[in-house]
Amino acid sequence: MANGRKGRGREEPNFDVPEGRIGGRGDLDLRLSGDDRAGGGVGRRATSSNGQGEGPRRPSARAKTPARKPRRRSFLGGLFYGTLVLGLWGVIAIAGLVAYHASQLPPIDQLAVPKRPPNIAILASDGSLLANRGETGGRVVSIGELPPYLPRAFVAIEDRRFYSHFGVDPVGIARAVAQNVTRRGVSQGGSTLTQQLAKNLFLTPERSASRKIQEAILALWLEHRYTKDEILELYLNRVYFGAGAYGIEAAAQRYFGKPAKAVTLAEAAMLGGLVQAPSRLAPNRNLPAAQARAAQVLAAMEELGFAKPAEVKLALATPARPASSRGGGSANYVADLVMDVLDDFLPKFDTDIVVTTTVDTRLQGAAEKALVDELNQKGSRYNVAQGAVVSMRPDGAIRALIGGRDYSQSQFNRATTAKRQPGSSFKPFVYLAAVERGLTPDTVRDDAPISIKGWNPENYSRDYRGPVPLREALALSLNTVAVRLGQEVGPKAVVQAAQRLGISSPLQANGSLALGTSEVTPLEMVGAYAAFANGGTGVNPYVIANVKSTTGKALYQRKDTNLGRVMNAETVSMMNAMMHETFVSGTAKKAEVPGWDLAGKTGTSQDFRDAWFIGYSSTLVTGVWLGNDDGESTKKVSGGNLPGEIWKTYMTVALKGQTPTMLPGANHWRNRAPAEVPATTGTAPGGLIGALLGEPQSAAPPPRVAANQRARGPSQDDRNFLEKLFGVGE
Repeated sequence: MANGRKGRGREEPNFDVPEGRIGGRGDLDLRLSGDDRAGGGVGRRATSSNGQGEGPRRPSARAKTPARKPRRRSFLGGLFYGTLVLGLWGVIAIAGLVAYHASQLPPIDQLAVPKRPPNIAILASDGSLLANRGETGGRVVSIGELPPYLPRAFVAIEDRRFYSHFGVDPVGIARAVAQNVTRRGVSQGGSTLTQQLAKNLFLTPERSASRKIQEAILALWLEHRYTKDEILELYLNRVYFGAGAYGIEAAAQRYFGKPAKAVTLAEAAMLGGLVQAPSRLAPNRNLPAAQARAAQVLAAMEELGFAKPAEVKLALATPARPASSRGGGSANYVADLVMDVLDDFLPKFDTDIVVTTTVDTRLQGAAEKALVDELNQKGSRYNVAQGAVVSMRPDGAIRALIGGRDYSQSQFNRATTAKRQPGSSFKPFVYLAAVERGLTPDTVRDDAPISIKGWNPENYSRDYRGPVPLREALALSLNTVAVRLGQEVGPKAVVQAAQRLGISSPLQANGSLALGTSEVTPLEMVGAYAAFANGGTGVNPYVIANVKSTTGKALYQRKDTNLGRVMNAETVSMMNAMMHETFVSGTAKKAEVPGWDLAGKTGTSQDFRDAWFIGYSSTLVTGVWLGNDDGESTKKVSGGNLPGEIWKTYMTVALKGQTPTMLPGANHWRNRAPAEVPATTGTAPGGLIGALLGEPQSAAPPPRVAANQRARGPSQDDRNFLEKLFGVGE
């Protein structure tokens, strides 16, 4: 081509470049003619600035300079460009990932914070807290109820930028990553309090990238929907603290035995540090680790200005310690009973409720102390491991209930659930049936061997006293007389009498029923004895006085309900007179509480498997049972020794400060002169002791005593011998 040259297979045009038109950045400023602009191409005549054409001319030296090559990018520029591209694609990928996981969640407009499961606060009669029940273990508290340092402890150790981030904290995540790398392990997490709350409210405990993305999305929604304080309040009421405690109130009660509003700075720091690893840092399981973590919380609080240096110094000098469980946790037996019967009065509720019971905390503590101390001191020697105590007012209101030696070791409630043979403590129902058929405390029956279809019941002392009045037979717990009375009135009559007073367990209407071979619970027995203490009215034992909402709205109020009159006044008078005699000359003599008019009955089942004592004043009815869960025999524990000692110890405390009053109608039959009865002293020389030692006895009938003489019981020497040989006679 004209005015051109070959170069690498293609032609390079020559340009007529006017002098002085090279751009400042090295680019050529070309001016093409109209024909060129119209597509005339290279090689046409160039047009001068004055419009006159010129012929072709040789290119100047400047025009012969080779064209400049394109400039290459620097290393940093390439790196920047590559990073920008990768970042752009990363943003697109992340946006797609977030969009995908967001699509797996419910629609945002349908999201709602799940309702917290209702808590049941169970209170004593004085309003003090006995226990919490429900899935959470404590009531909801508002952040305004708490001391300021308590929520700040959580912010300081878990999310120090809580009030400045938007739900997800990039700075916190970066800091956590850096610390984890430098410490060669996962030492700090990057989740904010809002993210932790989102996980607790909406997600499973699964650890995965998918869950973390959803957690972040939900955290953003929470931050949009709620204020910071509302989020913190939700968190404090939902987070898990171990030991079944969900929420700050439950944790404060569980570990320190106080409401959250009353915790100290040291206790607040321990609670704040606990949520990182509730099982490992629980103060009741690993106190040194819990205190070390609390020290870290206090340091963080001081650093952020949440606590003054002097306050932190004091908290470090007196670190928090878990409170010992009150009474070994015996109040939990009461709480379990409340939960068992609550459905009968309040079948459905979806908000927190408050249940006020009839239990007296002073009596609850006294009953447990009496039981535990006795078992600790004598349990090994007598081979007895368990026990139960039930104490109630004569109207059936339970004032103390101990279902076992230690609730933390065994939650089985022996007071309400364990069915055991009551032994001779069942005899009052036999005597009641007899009295209702015309017999009196002075009626005489024979204490002698008896055989019923091959069954030959014997007395505890293995001797026979001959004709004795019923008051003496019951006081000394003579088995042969009880069996004779049972046969006389009929086993069905005995069953009816017991059921009328409140025994609900199945009873076998046979000859051995008179000796307490049908199994019953301690709660049943004490409830039935209440009718003797209140003058003849049957009661339904109860523990719930009322139920209210947390706002004070009444949901249930117990009304005065009972089983009506189950004994007439004369019958009550005779029964109380006979059972009072057990404290005067019978098997319960050692259990007497000076100054009080008392009545009751001891009981021991076959082979010393169960030992009972149930006694009462005009104001309180209390029963004690001892035995082993597997039915193993004790080493001669009888109703008159260990159970009687527990009963006396407890009742001495329970009756303190009260004015003694007489039992209903008891004086009437105590002051009556008994009719002429056979004397009990007609054995040959050697008497009762001689009979026990196998000395020959006279078979002659015993002589009579005058009508104005009282048939005497065993002599003091006989009693001393029996106590030395057998303990207290059953």
